[in-house]
Amino acid sequence: MAASRGLVTESPLASHSALVSTYNRAPLAFERGEGAWLVAETGERYLDFGAGIAVNGLGHAHPHLVEALTAQAQKIWHTSNLYQIPQGERLGQRLVDATFADVAFFANSGAEANEAAIKMARKYHAAGGHPERYRIITFEGAFHGRTLATIAAGGQAKYIEGFGPKVDGFDQVPLGDFEALASTIGPETAALMIEPIQGEGGVRNVDAEILRRLRAICDEHGLLLIFDEIQTGVGRTGRFFAYEWSGVTPDIMSVAKGIGGGFPIGVCLATAEAARGLTAGTHGTTFGGNPLAMAVGNAVLDVILADGFLERVQQVSLHLKQRLAELVDRHPRVFTEIRGQGLMLGLKLNVLNTDFAAAARAQKLLVIPAGDNVVRLLPPLIITEDDVAQAVDRLDAAASTIEAQVRGAA
Repeated sequence: MAASRGLVTESPLASHSALVSTYNRAPLAFERGEGAWLVAETGERYLDFGAGIAVNGLGHAHPHLVEALTAQAQKIWHTSNLYQIPQGERLGQRLVDATFADVAFFANSGAEANEAAIKMARKYHAAGGHPERYRIITFEGAFHGRTLATIAAGGQAKYIEGFGPKVDGFDQVPLGDFEALASTIGPETAALMIEPIQGEGGVRNVDAEILRRLRAICDEHGLLLIFDEIQTGVGRTGRFFAYEWSGVTPDIMSVAKGIGGGFPIGVCLATAEAARGLTAGTHGTTFGGNPLAMAVGNAVLDVILADGFLERVQQVSLHLKQRLAELVDRHPRVFTEIRGQGLMLGLKLNVLNTDFAAAARAQKLLVIPAGDNVVRLLPPLIITEDDVAQAVDRLDAAASTIEAQVRGAA
């Protein structure tokens, strides 16, 4: 069935905004939250299966995070990286101990973490005597951020158009097309960059065998392998990072979103070898790794890395996936398939995804549209089976509403 348009509409807020109009915001504002629930200014309660686009991994107002931020705010907020920041040293060491990495660079966002990864890959080859090796190969459907470099890395025309010449140094090939990849690798190639699951691209899983082949290709050609785990990381797939499912180890990995639980944190993790070119003065940030962010990041790891937490994520995600399979069977005119892993799931639709997101919002459930006509389900990792039951009931009601509107429009 072709995607339908205009089935569920909402009027925009009447008041004029002084903000630049780069966002198509829903006419909805929240004043507080608790766990997987948000409370709007009207007092209505919404079940949050978007988590701020996979950011609020521990839900809203998690007491351990609130305590950590409050305690740090009463001590010191900012000193800059001119001085040592013990909380950052601790968080960096904990991330290194729990991953493949030897070193960490803290920033403020996913885009900045990817900028660090890109610069690190280029500088690695320059430090090895090959400054001509600066090009990075990415894959169709990718999303790596909104800076000039990261929109070029993502390669999507809708993000690049109107911002002048595309930043040089990025080549893109279809995902899984190894002939195209082989023909693109050349003497200027520095690295391959990929998301283990494409989030914005429609929650498209990258098969473990593809990742293994990419690792082998990098080893063969002396390239670095960069994983963008900004959306897939910090427990989202049921492991600390998604690369663990495949057994493939990157050289560089970008992390953000869930690592701050809602506080802006980005981090670029790497082996010591991959980071060899980033010496004193070659890269930096004013706010990255500030004491407030580091206190929250450590509090997030206290919870995520606690015994049994990730196993619980795997259990509840399996339950959610089973319930969603029943939903897809009941509404074949609305849904076509379930995608993703852990609590990073997508529903591929036969109707326009923005219409379905609006229908879900009318049922007081928040979901996130993505590419390839998918809606993402990215709930907090602390959801219960009762939250799952309520979410599925609301998705069911949204699908029934859409079906009734389609019948009425026929």
